[in-house]
Amino acid sequence: MQSKWNRREFLQHASAATLAALAAGAPVSNLLSSCKSKSNSSADTVILLWMAGGMAHTETFDPKLYTPFEKDMEGNRVLSTFKSLPTKLDGIHFSEGLQSIGNVMDKGTLIRSYVAADMGHILHSRHQYHWHTCYEPPQTVAAPHIGSWIAKELGPKNPVIPAFVDIGQRFTVGEAEELKAFHTAGFLGNEFGPFFIPDPSQGLESVRPPVGMDAKRFERRNQLYNELINNSPVGEFGSDYQRESLKRSMEQAYALLNSPESKAFDLSTEPKKSYDIYNTGKFGLGCLLARRLTEQGARFISVTTEYEPFKGWDTHENGHTRLEEMKKQIDGPVAQLIKDLDEKGLLDRTMVVLASEFSRDMMVEGRPDAKVLEQVAQPDILSDLKFYGMHRHFTDGCSMLMFGGGIKKGFVYGKTADERPCKTIENPIKIDGVHQTIYHALGIAEDTQYEVEKRPFYTTPDGKGKAVMELLS
Repeated sequence: MQSKWNRREFLQHASAATLAALAAGAPVSNLLSSCKSKSNSSADTVILLWMAGGMAHTETFDPKLYTPFEKDMEGNRVLSTFKSLPTKLDGIHFSEGLQSIGNVMDKGTLIRSYVAADMGHILHSRHQYHWHTCYEPPQTVAAPHIGSWIAKELGPKNPVIPAFVDIGQRFTVGEAEELKAFHTAGFLGNEFGPFFIPDPSQGLESVRPPVGMDAKRFERRNQLYNELINNSPVGEFGSDYQRESLKRSMEQAYALLNSPESKAFDLSTEPKKSYDIYNTGKFGLGCLLARRLTEQGARFISVTTEYEPFKGWDTHENGHTRLEEMKKQIDGPVAQLIKDLDEKGLLDRTMVVLASEFSRDMMVEGRPDAKVLEQVAQPDILSDLKFYGMHRHFTDGCSMLMFGGGIKKGFVYGKTADERPCKTIENPIKIDGVHQTIYHALGIAEDTQYEVEKRPFYTTPDGKGKAVMELLS
C-alpha cells in the first residue's frame, strides 16, 4: 500500500487548514438541543496517558511466547522478548515489568484489539494526529483535538483551572511542527485549546510571572499582549470569533495566576511518600500533576511519555533494553494514579485511557494484508542484542487500557493471534469507536457537529462513530 502524502505535503496542508480555521467565522452548531446536558453521563473528566512512539502490544499488555535472546537466532522466532506474568485478572498476563499495573486491572478494562488506520507510508505524527482528532490528515479544516471537543462541549468544571491541560510534550524535538498540527482546538477557537506544561516538575512556572517580574509589570505585559494580538496573523487574517477566543484564553490563564488553585501545579507540596512513587521521570510526575489537577477540576488532561524520534517507545533498535526502561517509567505511576483516584472517590467519574498510535512487530511493517515501505533494516538473523525487540511499525493489533468513568471493571475486550502475525482476530475497535465511547460516557451526543466552510463537521468523520457499549458498565 503506497501513499502520495509525504512529510512536507502533510505540513503544507496542516498549515493551510490552520489559516482556514483562522479565517472562518464562529462555528455554527447544528444541534437544536444543548450538548452540555450530562444527565446520562458516567464521567466528568478524562485523563489520557499517551505512550508516544508506538508501544509494542506483545511486549506490554498482550504478551506472546517468550523467546530468550541467542546470538544468530532467527528473528521470525521472536514473539515476545519478556516473560509474561499474571495480573489481578484470572488467566490474563502482562509482560514482565508491568506488575503494578497488572495489580489494578480489577478496576478497569484491557482492550487487545485496537486497529490503527491504513495511511500508506507510516509517519508517527500522522497516526498521532489521527488518534487525537479522529480525522486522517491532511484536512482542509483544522480538526480539533479530542480534549478541545470535550472542553467546548462540557466547559470547565472549575472556571479557574484550564479545561484542557497537556503535560509533557515539547515542540523543540523532531517532527515538532507536525505535532503542533493536532495539539490545537482548530476551528473551535484558542480558548478550548491545550494549556501546555512541557515539564511537570516546573508546572508552577507555567502559572506565575517569570522570576523578577512583579504583578504590576505582568499586568502591563498582558495588556501589551492584547495589542500584539491585533497585529498578529490572528488579528490580520482571523475572524472576530478567533480573535476573541484567543483573548479569552489569555484571560483564563491570567485568572489562574491569581487563584489559590494554582498551588495544584506545585509538586513540592506533595507528601514525600507519594511523590517518590510518582518520581520516575517526567511522565511519572505528569501522572502526579494529572491527579492533582483532577482534584481541582480539570476536564481533560493528557500526559505523554513524549514523542521524540528514535527515543522512548520509538524502538528502531535496542527494543528490549529500551522497553525495560520505559516500563520503569510508567508502571508505578500509572498504577498509583488509579489507586489514588479510587481512594479519593474520583475514579467513578474520571475515565483514564492508556494508548499509543500503533504497535510494533519485528518482521511486519504495517499489517499483513497492507504492508508498506520498510523503514528499519531489521536482519533475519539476530547477531546482536540491539536487534532483539519489536522494531517495525505494526497497525493490526494494539493494546489499550481504560479505567473509571463508567468503564467495566476486570474486563477484557478483543483478542490477537498467538502466532505471527499477532493481528486482531476478535472484536476489532477503531479510533471512531474509541472516541465515541469516551463522548458517550461524558454525555456528549454522537451527532454533535458544527457548520464549518458551509458543511457539517462532526466529532467523528461524517458522524458515523458508534460507542462500543460492551466496554461500559
